[in-house]
Amino acid sequence: MFSKANLVSTLVATVWGVGGGFLLWGIIGDPLMADHMLMDGLMKDPPDMMYLVLGCLVQGFAFATVYGKSSEANFGAGSGVKYGAFLALLIGLGGGLINYATGNLMDLTGVLMNFGIYLVFFAVMGLFTGLIYNKMS
Repeated sequence: MFSKANLVSTLVATVWGVGGGFLLWGIIGDPLMADHMLMDGLMKDPPDMMYLVLGCLVQGFAFATVYGKSSEANFGAGSGVKYGAFLALLIGLGGGLINYATGNLMDLTGVLMNFGIYLVFFAVMGLFTGLIYNKMS
């Protein structure tokens, strides 16, 4: 759980979580999805960076730990991307559709666009994690 590969993967996933999240949701996604938000003022501007980094650290640790335990030592770029895509399916599409069904956050187009961003986000996180585990295990 606290192997060198897991700790390095956690740190890289955390950096990607903050930087990649800013790139994908802040720069690319914000203007694309602005017309698909059903309520104004939902997002903080600026975000609380301390909790953002802490959340990305927790997410990176969980991502790297579960990947390390579930890939059966078949570490690499391909298995990492597949794992990331599976999590995007779970969180981005599954969670997005549940939120769409139960709340008024986004329209369906926004949910599907957000899923696309999640897919890229977690696939890249999986790519980094798979490569690190492959080199360090």
